[in-house]
Amino acid sequence: MRHIIAILLQNEAGALTRVAGLFSNRGYNIESLSVAATDDPTVSRITLVTRGSDAVLQQIANQLLKLIDVVAVEDLTDGEHIERELALAKLRLRPEQTDAVRGYVVRSGGRVLDPAPDSFVVELTASEAEVNDFIVELSRQTDTVEVVRSGALGVGRAARNLKLVK
Repeated sequence: MRHIIAILLQNEAGALTRVAGLFSNRGYNIESLSVAATDDPTVSRITLVTRGSDAVLQQIANQLLKLIDVVAVEDLTDGEHIERELALAKLRLRPEQTDAVRGYVVRSGGRVLDPAPDSFVVELTASEAEVNDFIVELSRQTDTVEVVRSGALGVGRAARNLKLVK
């Protein structure tokens, strides 16, 4: 099962390495990873996507909490949450394709960032499934030069902050 894990950790050199090392040492794959400082400059937030059973993820959470830099861990998959991913795609278009591609991008909720035919750059912020569908459809319509994706970001819907996993 796919899990989105939110981790708060001290914003110190080596903290991310220790978290990633925990996954690597136990043979768990990280599908995506996003890290940034929070409103508190001493704390960073990691949003990590991985796969495993609920029991395996509970074990991972327990191991993460043993790391000195980790402040809190939450499996967002357990509750209602909002998940988004940013995708940038660079396309090569023939002039006659421009209007159709631009229309598809706008209908999909995306934006055209650079309309140059040889490097037509678009963005979409949506769920992972919507981004996947968007990229597949663009690949059918155009010559896809490059795709860059942020990986999932997630936040719980409830009016609560990140809490410790028990």
